[in-house]
Order: sequence, then C-alpha cells, then structure tokens
Amino acid sequence: MQTLFKDVLLLFQFIVGIFEGTRKLFVPKKAYSWQTLIYLSFYSWGLSLLAVGYVQIIIAFLGWLFLIAGTAWYTTDDPLRVPGTFMPVGAVITGFLVSTFAFGHPEDVITPRTVVLWPTISGIITAIPEFIEGTETKTTAKIPKPEVREKIIVLVASCMLISCWIQFYFVMDNWLTKYPTLLTDNFERSSFVVRIAQAETTEKNRIPENGVNILDGIQIKVEQQLNKTPWSQVERWLLDATNEVSNLGNQVINEKLGQYEESKLWSTDARVANIPSGYGLDLLSIWLGPSSDPKGYFLQKSCRIEPIAVSTRTPVSLGQVEVKNTVAEIECDRLSKFIADEVPAKR
Repeated sequence: MQTLFKDVLLLFQFIVGIFEGTRKLFVPKKAYSWQTLIYLSFYSWGLSLLAVGYVQIIIAFLGWLFLIAGTAWYTTDDPLRVPGTFMPVGAVITGFLVSTFAFGHPEDVITPRTVVLWPTISGIITAIPEFIEGTETKTTAKIPKPEVREKIIVLVASCMLISCWIQFYFVMDNWLTKYPTLLTDNFERSSFVVRIAQAETTEKNRIPENGVNILDGIQIKVEQQLNKTPWSQVERWLLDATNEVSNLGNQVINEKLGQYEESKLWSTDARVANIPSGYGLDLLSIWLGPSSDPKGYFLQKSCRIEPIAVSTRTPVSLGQVEVKNTVAEIECDRLSKFIADEVPAKR
C-alpha cells in the first residue's frame, strides 16, 4: 500500500512539473514580454477574421508585426547559433517571417521571392544588433569594431550568395517548364547544372520529344495530302515542298506546342531528292534555341514517294472501260533521326 502511494505521488509530481513548465512558457512573468506580443498577434488575426475592408488589412498587418517582434525577442533571449557562424537560429526564423510578410500573397503565402530573399534578410537581421547598444529602454547607434565588421560582411555576403543560387534554381526551373526541350541537352560540360540521375547519354535519350511530335504530326498531314493522289499533282506539290511543309509545320506546332514558350524556337523544312523509284522527301524539325552543340541540331524523318498504277472502271455508253491511273504511294520511317549538325543546304 505504501509503495502504491509513493508511485501515485511521483506521478502527481511529474504532472505538476509538466504543468509548471508549460505555465512558465505560456504565462509571462511581466506584461512586457515576448509572450504578450505573440498573444497579441493571435488576437489580432482573430479580430481580422471578423473585420472587412481596410480595417481587416490594418489589423492583420499589426498581427504580423506582433508575431515577428515576439519571435525575434524569444529566439534572442538565449540564442542557439547556426553551426560554424554567429548567426542565431532565431534570426533564420525571424527572417522567414519577415520575408513571408513582405513578399507573400494571401492566396500563396510562400512564393519563390519569399524563399529567395529569406537568407539575405536573415543575414541582415543578424547584423542589425551589432550596430546598436544600450538597454531595453535606451539605445544608441554604434560602429562595430573592425573584426566584427569583417564577420558581418562575410556573413551577409554568404547569405546573398545563397539567395543568388536559390534564384538561379527558380530561373532554371522556369526555363525548363517553358522550354522542356532543354532537358534533353548534354550538361556534362556545365559548371552549374548537374543531373541528379546520371543516365547514360545515348542518341535515343537525347531526342527531344517535342521535335518528334512535330515530325509525327507533319507526317500524318503529308500522307493525307499525297497518298493516292494523282502523280502529276504530287510532283507539283514537291516542287513547292519547302513552303508546303513549312505551312503544315506551323499548324502542327500551334496544335502540339501552343502551351510552351519554346514553340517559337522550332521551325520546319523539307528536302526533296530524286531516287530510282520516285522521290525522297526528308521532313525536318529544326531547333533554333540554345544547344551544347555549336552547330545546333535538327530531327529528320525520311519518306519515299513512288508512283503506282491503279485501275478504275469508267462507265461508257456500251459498258465500262478499265482505265489505269498513276497515283502516289508514300511510306515514311517509323522513327525520327537526331542529327547534331547544320541543316543541309537545299538542292
């Protein structure tokens, strides 16, 4: 019985200890404290939900100020430093709140600009106390000692460099979203871009998907126009094949790449050559954007156009007469070829 009483007493003391620790954390010893500012921020945000118009904006603004001031106060009472620097972890937290408050949007609180400026703002917040001295009620400006100024310059410059690298990431991400063909290029010689998954670089995985889609779309349209068409009309079409394919290519690019900015960086062309059985038609989709290959590159799909004789029956007064006509038959390669070179000259 005595043992049970001791166990209950220990449990009670444990619960009381937790309660006391929680009370000290949340209940300030005096009104002028960081807890008061945090509570005022929650109170302001609660009131802003009930207000409208400019009153809501002002109350929410004050709520942000109270939160930033309270967090900065709490995290600088007993600062924990970022390893290897004199930057308090509290400055990192406060910098994030300031960046979110200054550059966030109601519909999207954390934006790329928020993340980019976060390190720089944190560095500036760390440096500000070094230029101020005094007490809680009276402060004056001061010029730090040379060795402190050196530490401040190195810290702020390092934070700005981190911001630049984060900005570079967002720029690259934006480019690759608008110009997905850039992903197929070779970055082995790049000092900035590194592929996390080092896939084996082959001709197959270097073929831009958008370039393939353009050629596939042109192939379908060319086959619809030329297949089973009288041979004389096909030969006239081939005399102006460059303009014909260019017009079809513009249609395909608008259909398949209209949502990408890179649609302006693709062009189409055609090359016609005589072959023993008819004509050879090379469909080209040409990349006009940046490339690791000095000469650029293009994709090619080759087609063979041959005349074939077909028989048709034409009704006459005494019956039907079988007439033989010559029409075109077109056959194109199933796959597109990737060619890292200049576009061949027109013959």
